Amino acid sequence: MADKKKKPKKIKRKLLDKYRLMVLNENTFEERLSFKLTRLNVFVFMSLLAIFLITLTYLLIAFTPLREYIPGYSSTALKKKATELSYKTDSLQRVIHLNDRYYESIKKVLKGDVNTVDFNKDSIIQAVKLEASEVDLNPIAEDSLLREKVDKEDKYNLFESATSTTNFVLFPPVSGTISEPYNAKEKHYAVDVVVAKDTPIKAAADGIVIFAEWTANTGNVIIIEHSYGLISVYKHNASLTKAQGDLVKSGEVIATAGSTGELSTGPHLHFELWNDGYPINPTNFIDFE
Repeated sequence: MADKKKKPKKIKRKLLDKYRLMVLNENTFEERLSFKLTRLNVFVFMSLLAIFLITLTYLLIAFTPLREYIPGYSSTALKKKATELSYKTDSLQRVIHLNDRYYESIKKVLKGDVNTVDFNKDSIIQAVKLEASEVDLNPIAEDSLLREKVDKEDKYNLFESATSTTNFVLFPPVSGTISEPYNAKEKHYAVDVVVAKDTPIKAAADGIVIFAEWTANTGNVIIIEHSYGLISVYKHNASLTKAQGDLVKSGEVIATAGSTGELSTGPHLHFELWNDGYPINPTNFIDFE
């Protein structure tokens, strides 16, 4: 029993025994510093130092940019930027896809690789008659009052209310003799107008130039996009005075006539009109004579 009591006392004494840590000058053995220490003090000091270092490391990693250097860790700002870049990439891919489809449609227009659509007029007329027969066309009282009001306005306000809404007119790009007319069956979706070399070619209507380049088959080509889904095409030009993206006015000079391209047999203008992707006969709207 006495030995057991002595062991705790020995441990306590060892922890509390005082030691002196001295720093001496190696040459003169002069005492520079001295510290009174115990094993308990050293243990407590080392524990506090370890806790301090661990806390400092945690703060540096959690609240400073140093955490970004740790493998597998990414900052919130970096994640946000990566998400924004992902959205932008997706949007750019969509725009590129739309542009590719747009350019493919222009290539088909240039090559004339477009099929005409034949409508059965009889079936359309029959369908309209069937729909009209199912509707009660007898005028109601409100309709009669509205008709009377409109008649009075047209009678006394002729110049204000009876104006025409049709103000879209096509301007003749050149004046000359048509050497080859429009022929959908032979896939000649244009009219060829014979003119003298370097004759000014004018825009058929207001619009924006969407294509102005050289092609091997049709030489200098310029394409203008107008309102109401209308596109006009001018081929075999000697030179172009407008570039892609330029805005043009109706009757403004956009090129000079020539005989460029492998398919040309002499100075003339190859003129096409397209409406919503379908070719139309230019002579139905323009007098080239």
